[in-house]
Amino acid sequence: MTRSTPQGAGHRLEESIAWAVRNADGVVAIGVALVVGLMDVLDQHMDNNIVSGATLLVLAALVFGSLTERRRRVTDIRAATEGTSRAIEDLAMVRTLSGAEVAQAHERARRDTTRWVFKGGTGTYLRAVTLPQCVLEAQRQRHSLSMKIDIVDPADDQVCGAYARFRRTFGQGHGDGDLAEWTTERTRKEAYATVVAATWYRQRLDTLEIDVHLSSVAPALRFDLSDNCLIITQDDPRRVSLLVARDRPLYDYYVTELHQSREQSHKLDLRDATPLGDEPTVDEVRRLLDRLGLPLPTSFTDPDVADIIDKALHAEDPYRR
Repeated sequence: MTRSTPQGAGHRLEESIAWAVRNADGVVAIGVALVVGLMDVLDQHMDNNIVSGATLLVLAALVFGSLTERRRRVTDIRAATEGTSRAIEDLAMVRTLSGAEVAQAHERARRDTTRWVFKGGTGTYLRAVTLPQCVLEAQRQRHSLSMKIDIVDPADDQVCGAYARFRRTFGQGHGDGDLAEWTTERTRKEAYATVVAATWYRQRLDTLEIDVHLSSVAPALRFDLSDNCLIITQDDPRRVSLLVARDRPLYDYYVTELHQSREQSHKLDLRDATPLGDEPTVDEVRRLLDRLGLPLPTSFTDPDVADIIDKALHAEDPYRR
């Protein structure tokens, strides 16, 4: 036969004391009832007042215990409700956008922002709307503007081909507002145009700090991050887009994620770029891209370069109805 150790006995004693403290009302009620009951059995001449008083004391203890249990339940319910509220808030960390809400969210994001981070394919919407509107807002409010742009590398045939295939598969014919065929050549032109646009705007706003990063990975999503929110969109505007507010943890997570993506991309040095006129010429653009270490393919004719200039400074909103 095994014997209980002193430590085990001490532990059971502590548990018993703790249980008695938690259920003091019940212990008191049972104790009083037992004492009075035994006295009534052993002493037949016990005063009825004592019995009545004891009965009231037992009832009071039971009522006290009931009220205590009710308070405990209310506290538990309140704690559970608070936990549910926090869970709902976490789920609300991401808000869905559709239709005109996407353009409205971009417009609100551009107001008063001092920074804009973009990661996407070729930056068509960026050239058409975001970049010129952010520059205008910065000029109007006379504040500095920092922009970081991460697009596919136009000198990388493989990534341009992969992005063109992705756009043909998931964009063409799905209401993306763009009827032109996405090819490797078009992808290269669009990416070159973003480089030209970034340089052109940088040379016209001294308070604009703009960096262009070229990636060898074709993205499936577009990220636009301002001072107050992050907007995640796709090439098909009929699909749901996402908005993350600045005060949500997911916003900070993506700040880090986008930074890491840029760190793995090739950064162009726009500081020593050759000057571009108000209406850049073909020769100016060729010299610019040569200076940036991003020469145009020999197959690109002057009309091709003129097309790049038009896309850079006169791009149309691809989602305008």
